[in-house]
Parts: sequence; structure tokens; C-alpha cells
Amino acid sequence: MSIDMSQFYQVFFDEAAEHLASMESLLLAFDPDAPDADQLNAIFRAAHSIKGGSGTFGFTDLADVTHILETLLDRVRKNEIALTRGMVDVFLRAGDVLRGMLDAHRNGAVADEAASIEIRATLERLANNPGGIPAAEGAHPLAAKTHTSVRNVYRIRFANSPGIFPDRLHLANLLDDLGNLGKIENKIITDDAVDLLLTAYASEADLREIFSFFLKPEQFAISVQETISGNAAGQSYGLFDESYPARADGEGYGFFVEPGAIKPGMENAQGYGFFEEPVSRTQPPPRLDARHDDVPGRRAADRVSAVTGSDTSIRVSVGKVDAMINLVGELVITQSMLAEIVSSMDPVLHEQLINGLAQLERNTRDLQDSVMSVRMMPISLVFNRFQRVVRDSAGKLNKKVQLKIIGESTELDKGLIEKISDPLTHLVRNSLDHGIEHPEERVARGKDPQGTITLRAAHQGGNIVIEVSDDGAGLNRERILATARENGISVSDGMSDEDVWKLIYAPGFTTAIAITDVSGRGVGMDVVKRNIEGIGGRVDVTSRQGKGSTVAIRLPLTLAILDGLSVAVGGQIYIIPLGFILESFRPGAGDINEISGQGKLIQVRGEYLPMIALHKVFNIKPRVSDPTEGMLVLLETEGRKVALFVDELVGQHQVVIKSLETNYRKVDGVSGATIMGDGRVAMIMDVSSLVKLSQRPMPQHGD
Repeated sequence: MSIDMSQFYQVFFDEAAEHLASMESLLLAFDPDAPDADQLNAIFRAAHSIKGGSGTFGFTDLADVTHILETLLDRVRKNEIALTRGMVDVFLRAGDVLRGMLDAHRNGAVADEAASIEIRATLERLANNPGGIPAAEGAHPLAAKTHTSVRNVYRIRFANSPGIFPDRLHLANLLDDLGNLGKIENKIITDDAVDLLLTAYASEADLREIFSFFLKPEQFAISVQETISGNAAGQSYGLFDESYPARADGEGYGFFVEPGAIKPGMENAQGYGFFEEPVSRTQPPPRLDARHDDVPGRRAADRVSAVTGSDTSIRVSVGKVDAMINLVGELVITQSMLAEIVSSMDPVLHEQLINGLAQLERNTRDLQDSVMSVRMMPISLVFNRFQRVVRDSAGKLNKKVQLKIIGESTELDKGLIEKISDPLTHLVRNSLDHGIEHPEERVARGKDPQGTITLRAAHQGGNIVIEVSDDGAGLNRERILATARENGISVSDGMSDEDVWKLIYAPGFTTAIAITDVSGRGVGMDVVKRNIEGIGGRVDVTSRQGKGSTVAIRLPLTLAILDGLSVAVGGQIYIIPLGFILESFRPGAGDINEISGQGKLIQVRGEYLPMIALHKVFNIKPRVSDPTEGMLVLLETEGRKVALFVDELVGQHQVVIKSLETNYRKVDGVSGATIMGDGRVAMIMDVSSLVKLSQRPMPQHGD
């Protein structure tokens, strides 16, 4: 009975993606001038794990590339080839190709075969480049370390059962690995065992290492039947032969085709007892540098554990987490309803019920916080990918740039992490292209020839602030104003710096003198602003001429739960997010002034602020029309302060956000809705949109 391996595909896809990310991170941190053996081994293990998993699940295109990459990495870590910066570039490019192939398989698409062929050819040229091979004692690189200078004819016999090889493909992978080392002959496969002869330069330790990924030591036996003298350096090793692509039958790959390799009479060599000689006599000591994080033949449960990196963690789909969060949200709403009902009861007669509900409220809040933390992920998942962006882009622009990351452990909702990736990419590329100067310019200005881009993340109250800053030339005020005039934007020389910097948010706005493939097509800052505001955040820009620029993004920690202040207008309840509220107060008659054509202004400690009447924005009849009888809520958004006039304040709540657009339609000035304790639906205010909406002429409601 065969096992349907497709059920484990998602585990493999996730695991391979993690190995690729790990490999890229290690390569970017690697210093070829001072190689670190642990890093090299880790890079090799990542490539080896991808190769093993690819073969196990039948993704031979992935296995073909990783086989060559793994072999080259193995020679590097064994000091047979010196690692150069050019090699690191090729390895990174190989990772990109593998990632593209992995995405194609994940989405059921066709992988780019041309890219695979190109990277394999490049890796083969690296492997065969004599200039990259050290002249260690004049030895041939392939005769070093574990490869012997003579060929051995090995008798190999190993167990064969569904428990060891759940699918025929597993056995084919093992035979492929053996075929890559030499020539397989006299292969006999039965339901219980496999018996074959292998002629190869490889050492017995190499063979045992291959078998260790599939079988336990007591399940296979290897013995040398004959040794064939010869100079390995004078033979054609064919390690990167074009005939490499895996064949399921495991037959010869044309590596060792010389006649006479097997003694006459050995073609049908039989009569060997299974595990004729004790395993302990032939088993080499364990090699510490050959330990692997994952093996192709591992059971599904073990593979899941290997993916997570720990026996104490599991991989759960985002859909299940979202369903759980939604259910907890409903629990919070139900608890609020119960609290509303109990609030009207006599506390003396119903003391136990009230105490029980108070305990339920505490437990519900703790449960809510715990469940929400499941979706929280470190922002390093986004930050770390920019090491590669900075490295590659700086090379294209002939600039020297280093990336500093601060606060990478700061946690953010997974949904937000996915949404900020593109905006951050635009910002980093803008800093690289427009901000950081070329080395000679920086030296002329008394700066370090190497520029610095800093990514910083930190929590501030109920928000997370992400900053992208550079120590480059800063924004050029005169050029921005000149470009704005060319684009027909109304500007004046007396504008404040803050207002000038906001001009870069205009669609298509760019001050780039020449278009490059890094940035400069005017599709950057307007996209950043639109995407960030779309998830309830805001963007602020500060800059100093010649010193650098900083773009700060302020975001809510999560998109699912909100701390807000409920206010009443007429018979309606509205929720204002606490992050926008500075204070609330009841004004005096002398604090209110009216300016013709501009509406009412409120004086707050010497500062005059515009006043927005919420009942006019939504065209509803209020209970209170005089601000001195109602309440004002002071709000701040996008650097502007406004006073919101409402009938009364109801209370502070933590509410579960429901999408109004999904369930109804988009409403200006409203970002979502929630269900209150009494069962009524309350609108959640979109403060930024509300301020813009208030600037339009409002219809007058007849009182």
C-alpha cells in the first residue's frame, strides 16, 4: 500500500522556503576573506535538506539544481575550492532560481526551465574553473578528503520495506545518489532487500553518509569486494556531467564506463548472507561536520517537527488562527452583552452572578490577548530580506551602503507584516537611489564613503513605529519646488519644510534626473502613503539638507481589535480609536469663535483649532446643538489637530472590528463597525477620512 505524498507537499514547501531564507541570510552575512566553518556547514546543510526533500517529493528540477549547488558547497567547506565574493553572488542567484521554482510548484505553475539550465551551467563553470582550486600539494581537487585515489568495487545490500521506503520514489532517490558516485551493476531488488555492486572513487564513509539519510546502521551492509588501482586525477570524474538529471531506475550515469571494472564471474555474485560481517567492524566514527537537520525518509510527524525547529511548536494554517480569533471576538461581544444585562441588577441580591461575570470578563480579556499573540510575528521577517536588497542595489548603483537593523524583535500582526513589505521596499530603494551619495561625493562632503540605511521598529503606546532613515544628501527643497511647478502644482517659496516634503506624495512625482532599475519612475511615495493609510496608519517625513532623511510609519499593532472611546450623537453610537485622541472637554462660551467661510474655531490653551460637528458630517439630528452643552474630543491626525463636537461621551471599550465594506459597502469617514454590549451596531471612525470629509460643504439639517 503506497502513501499519497501530496498530503505532505505543504510541509515541504514551507520547509524549503525556510531553508532558502536561512541560506540567503547566512550568505549575506558571510565574509569570504574570513570564512566561518560553522556558517559554511549551515549553508551546506540548508542546500542538502532542500535537495533531499525535493527528491522525496518528486520535484526533480529542484533536486537537479541543489545537487550541483550542494556538491560545490561541499567542496568549498572541505577547502578544495576557495570561496570568493563572485561565488557568493552566484549562490544567491541560485537561491533566487530555487525560490522561483518552489513558488511555481506551490502554485501549480510551470517553473522557468531556462533559468534552471542557466544557473546549473554557471555552477558547473565555477566547479570546473581551475583558478578557483587551491594548489594544495598539487592534488587533484576531487582526490582530496573523502575521495580515494583508487576505485573500489563495493558490495552493498540493504533492507527494503514499506516502512523504510513508503513510496517507490524514495528508493529511486537513494539509487540516484549512489549512481551519482559511480557505476551500479548487478542490481537485484526484492520485496525484502536490495543487492548491488557499485564501482566508485568514493570512500566507504561517503557511502555510509548517504545511507544514513534513509536507513539505520543495522539495516545496511557495505563491504569492499575489489580495489582497482589507478590515478584518480587522471580519470574523468564527470561530477557535473550533462547526463546528471535523475533517472528513476538508478542505472549508470556514464561516470565510470571503462570495461573490466568488475571481475569476471562477479556479474551474478550471490551466496552472501544478509549483513554477513558485523556492522561494528565496518562502521566509521561519526562525522560531526556531516550532521543534517532533516532527512528525506523521515516520517511525516518528524518532518513537521523539523520544520518548526522544535518539538514544542507546531505549524498552524492562518485560516485556523483567524477562525479562532473570530470566535474569541464573538465571545467578547457575548460577554459584553451579559455585562450590560447584569449592570441593571441589584448588586446585593445577585452578588455571586456579578462576581462570576467579572471573573469571566478577566478570563475573556486574557484569552483574547493570548489568541491575538498567536498572530503576532517579529518584524525581522520583513527587515531581514532588505539585506539582500541593499547589497544588490548598492552594487548596481556603484555605491557603498551598509544596512543597520534596530528593534527587529518588535512584534506586529501577521496581516500588517504582509501589507508593509512593498511600502518598505519602496522606501529602502529610494534611500539607496536618491538618498545615499556615491563614495566620492560623500568623501568630498567630509562623510564616510560608506553610507548607512537604518531600519528601526519600536512600540509606542498601542502603535508600532517603523522608521527608514539614511545619512545621505537629504531632500532637496529647491528641486522639489521646481518639479512641483513643472507638474502644475501650486506652491510658494514661503511654504514650510513640512509642507514641501508632503509634495513628494503626489502621484508620479519624482526628482530623479535619470531613470534607473532601482527607482526613479515616480511610483514610490504615493504608493507608500496610499498603502499605509489603507491599513489605518500614517507616514511622516523629516529631512535635513546634507544630513539625511527619515520616513516614519505609524501603524496599529493589530487590525482585529481596537481600544476606543464610544460617543453618542443623536440616537447613534460611534467609536473613536484611542490612538487619535488627545483629550476631551466641555468648552466655555468664550472659547468658541466663528470665522466667516471657515466655520467655528475653538481656543485650546492659546491655540485655535477647527471644530467638526459630527452630526453635520453624517447629517443626523443631534440631541445637543450648542457645543457648550455637549462635549469636544480633541483629535490629532497627520500632524493636524481638530476638535470633534459630540452629544456626550459614553465610555471606553475594547471592540472587535468587523469589516463594513465586506458585509455592506464602503462608507466615507467609517473604517469598520462593531457590536456593542446591548446588541447595537456602532460605527468605528476613520479619523483621517473624517477630517477630509469635514472640509467639504455639509448639507444643513433643519432643526
